[in-house]
Amino acid sequence: MIESRAWEFRVSCQVAPEEQVCVVGNCDSLGMWDSQRVIPLYSENPSMYSEETVWSTSVQIPLSGVEYRYCVCIILEGRPGLHDEQVVVVRRWETNMLPRKIPDGVSNVAEGNVEQFGLYGGYERVDQGWLVKDSVVQFRLCNSTLYNDPIMLFKKKYQNKNVRVKVTPIDLINSPHEPHMGGIDESTDFDISSLHINTKPTWPITEVAVMKEGLCKFHQQDQFGVVCNNGDYVVIQCRMLKPDSNVFLCDFYIEDSREEIPCYLGCSYILPSNMKENYGVATLPITSPKHIPVGQLTVHYMVVYPMEYGGDMSVSYAHHWKDSWKGLEVGHRGAGNSYHSESKSCANIRENTVASLKYAAEKGADMVEFDVQLSKDLVPVIYHDFHACIALKRKKEQDKTDLLEIPIKDLTLSQLQAPQDLSHLLEGTPCDILTYCDHEDMVYHKKEQGLSRFCDEEFEDHQPFPTLQRALECVPLTCGFNVEVKWTMQLRDGTYELQHPFELNHFMDLIIKMILEHSGKRKIVFSCFHPDICTMLRLKQNRYPVMFLTQGISEVWPPYEDQRTSSIPHAILYAVNADILGINVHTEDLMRDHTQMKIALDNNLIVFCWGDDNNDQENIKFLKKAGLHGIIYDKIDEYNTKVKKESIFLCEEREAEEEMMNASQAEGAVITKSSTSVCLQSTGGMANFSEMAAPLASESDFGKPASLNGTQNIATTSSHCMDKVECNGDHCQCSHCKPTSFSGILTSE
Repeated sequence: MIESRAWEFRVSCQVAPEEQVCVVGNCDSLGMWDSQRVIPLYSENPSMYSEETVWSTSVQIPLSGVEYRYCVCIILEGRPGLHDEQVVVVRRWETNMLPRKIPDGVSNVAEGNVEQFGLYGGYERVDQGWLVKDSVVQFRLCNSTLYNDPIMLFKKKYQNKNVRVKVTPIDLINSPHEPHMGGIDESTDFDISSLHINTKPTWPITEVAVMKEGLCKFHQQDQFGVVCNNGDYVVIQCRMLKPDSNVFLCDFYIEDSREEIPCYLGCSYILPSNMKENYGVATLPITSPKHIPVGQLTVHYMVVYPMEYGGDMSVSYAHHWKDSWKGLEVGHRGAGNSYHSESKSCANIRENTVASLKYAAEKGADMVEFDVQLSKDLVPVIYHDFHACIALKRKKEQDKTDLLEIPIKDLTLSQLQAPQDLSHLLEGTPCDILTYCDHEDMVYHKKEQGLSRFCDEEFEDHQPFPTLQRALECVPLTCGFNVEVKWTMQLRDGTYELQHPFELNHFMDLIIKMILEHSGKRKIVFSCFHPDICTMLRLKQNRYPVMFLTQGISEVWPPYEDQRTSSIPHAILYAVNADILGINVHTEDLMRDHTQMKIALDNNLIVFCWGDDNNDQENIKFLKKAGLHGIIYDKIDEYNTKVKKESIFLCEEREAEEEMMNASQAEGAVITKSSTSVCLQSTGGMANFSEMAAPLASESDFGKPASLNGTQNIATTSSHCMDKVECNGDHCQCSHCKPTSFSGILTSE
């Protein structure tokens, strides 16, 4: 009995040298959606690398239920001492909500049809790759009030001239490099042709972006690098396997209007020892070919390592958003800020507790926003401030107490949730001054002054410092989560919000892993005020979207040192550069200049807003009319104007169930789920990420063209099959309605 068939995959695609088109799918012969098991295709015209050409291969596949996606990869064969096994680096891949599907029971070997990479169903959807086995080292050359100019040259003759910089990774262990320009005289008429210049882009990949309109997307660096003058914001990104064994050669050139090619100035070397913390600032000398100091380089660096697991290519929601998903009601810290300076905006339930999150969902919140950080024992907990206060009883005045402010990162989960004896935290504090009191509730918000004003404290859901896992398990799945990752930032005055935090990569991996393991069908959006955290969230996972939180120009909050946080236009440039879903702006800055909203939308970004100005029904109404996709505000039980206090996702789930029942009755055994099921609420809404059946005519994938041929292709069915499990809607177990859980990936065969 024949249990498989031959299928020829043929697709038209343009790639760069060393890139290769591959296919991955839901069966074993197509790699089971594993990025490291992709099947390579081969060019039918290898000489046409610079042009679009057809790639093809033939694979034995099952007789039915086969789904697949195309991707463009770099395949690195195993090398002793570097990586023993083959490594696949995904450069870009198809991310339509539904993958391509092969008709059951037929073969196409004799047909020779050619598909178009990224385009099917009338829509083009291609996303950048993410880190699975490889790492990213990112360098930022930017002006700062706290640091030196990125490039300082000592000689006056170089002033007011364009300086170019080019970064080249050099693998010290496995790729011996030619000695660099030793013994060559410093001269402006130096023969540039004698430099060792590799004009063919090879692995590792080095790309560059400039935070200016039209230049902020990463692209291959030019032969002589990129112009970097004072006032420019340049980001250079190197993608490689082992950053620890690489040195980064920075070559500098001076442009001369009298010459066609720039004059070589000198170089710097960024060593692994200069990047011990994986995140920071390094200052290095620039030396001429004659080893004479000619300047100084100040560079901000970040090293991003991959998570241990994360190669699933079954689905991605990183850029999935519908035009109708606007005006989402998002509960701030659940049901609202409970320590607000204005009592009218102060929630009656303690913020960032499971009770507050549940109450917001009960009152019709489409999503809830909350803050996540790590306890000392590395457990993701929900809490806003970086510090909490512990009530202390004075030794000589037993009727009086003081508050000691302690970072959350210095308290274990058990200490945060039920502290009994924290005397060991007082090392160095004279014992005759303070001792800890004995009552049970010892950890307070600093505004509580040692006394909790909340009732129902005896119930678990009302306790502060709930774990992220508990929130994911206890809050209804029809309420989406906007997970704000808390990480310290440097203010413009040079101070930090928190000193000596965790190692950045480990911190991020623990939070992302918890989300991927326990998110289920819930809608998740990551966000953070720190742009580099947003970059890491985008690079480390391909499942959920990321939004950049920015305060912009504000009279309320002190400014941050990072230029990318200083205004909405800067935030927009960064969001485009990092390839994230959108921005979450401070309403104070947005209402100061309404035209900034149009700039964001013109750049195909999703826009949320936050701030005290949102705690007003008229302002909320105005922001919805302005086209905001989500409004985050306090006291959602009072300011929410929905007639029926239900989440849009609950409404969609109910309508989908009713539609399935009707379809089942009409068609018998065939269950058809309409892709046009949308809750008709005045606020608009967001369809369930993991249950979208197919692209709709009204859907546009932000950042991608909605249709290349101008047509509107409306899919009317989501009927699909995986492992002989037929789609049956919201409770379906197939790959589209219930994607493979992260915990399943963790389990080794």
